[in-house]
Amino acid sequence: MSKQLEFWFDLGSPAAYLAWKRLPKFLARTGAGVAYKPMLLGGVFKAQGNASPVTIPAKGKWLFGDLARYARRDGVPLGYPPGFPINTLTLMRAAIGLQLRRPERFLPYVGAMFDAIFGQARDLRDEKVVAEVLSKAGFDPAEISALAADPEVKQALIRNTEEAVARGVFGAPTFFVGDQMFWGQDRMDFVAEALAA
Repeated sequence: MSKQLEFWFDLGSPAAYLAWKRLPKFLARTGAGVAYKPMLLGGVFKAQGNASPVTIPAKGKWLFGDLARYARRDGVPLGYPPGFPINTLTLMRAAIGLQLRRPERFLPYVGAMFDAIFGQARDLRDEKVVAEVLSKAGFDPAEISALAADPEVKQALIRNTEEAVARGVFGAPTFFVGDQMFWGQDRMDFVAEALAA
């Protein structure tokens, strides 16, 4: 199988985190390639008239329980940082900046940030905590900060987010196989079926 999937994500999505944790085995099993697509979920929500499910108390309570079941099944630590849901604008700018400028460091960055946010429930609203997480993962915090502030990088994140909206994305994670769209970490079996078709 030589098909490719697209993985649209925002670091602030616990469902995207769970999908991220499943992806290595999923890709090994399916033999698929993957295109990682950073987007700003807040921008997607605004454009699509959507909102984080945790803003609806009953839905949020159910979602936390459901995600916890998936985390237990997959043996993945799952916690929530103070102030969740968090603003990921700077984090996502850094992600797409690394993808553009230092692609070999993109996946290590995404993994470190996902683990800090949901694996360790670190408060990434605190710049000192962000710097500590980055340093521990082998990044220069000043370099990452400068990258996130680069106007070209900012525009790249805007373009990705606009593309996501134009293609009908309304949440994270979203997968595409060709023109077929799948939303949620719980749809990965259908993604595998589409790859095998």
